[in-house]
Amino acid sequence: MSRLTVPVSVEDHIQGPRDAPVTLLEYGDYECPYCGEAYPVIKAAQEALGDQLRFVFRNFPITEAHPHAGRAAEFAEAAATAGRFWEAHDLLYEHQDALEDLDLIAYGETIGLDRSAVLKAFDGRYDGKIRQDFMGGLRSGVNGTPTLFINGERYDGQRDVASLVAALERAVSGRG
Repeated sequence: MSRLTVPVSVEDHIQGPRDAPVTLLEYGDYECPYCGEAYPVIKAAQEALGDQLRFVFRNFPITEAHPHAGRAAEFAEAAATAGRFWEAHDLLYEHQDALEDLDLIAYGETIGLDRSAVLKAFDGRYDGKIRQDFMGGLRSGVNGTPTLFINGERYDGQRDVASLVAALERAVSGRG
């Protein structure tokens, strides 16, 4: 079992209370079909645990297999600078089959980013943040997506709602 080597920080994309008793962290790729399958499972877990759960997302675009994943991560980071990361995150997972640049520009308009802000995202300005996430994942033993960590311990269990919620509830109760 591997451990998370890069602790959660203000640099991360975080939903939920800072002092939640359990943290679920995902290294994800917006074009990965397995991440797409995990997306509604994580949403359901968030709903089930409410304020007991803090969810953290880090970029891990596997661009060799998913040619649009890098641009999608850049788009999400541009949205983050405008305080719209989670809206972008959700749109990307809900529309994994449409991640061309023109799609990303349209998603930007949907969440209030103008075309120029989205196009600027593609100039490399977010490469450092994305690379930082990716390298932290590698140091934590991430070799595919999605990779989940519960309170810093890698979760390799089933990825259905009941199994994930049960694992998170065990972590909340300290039986984790």
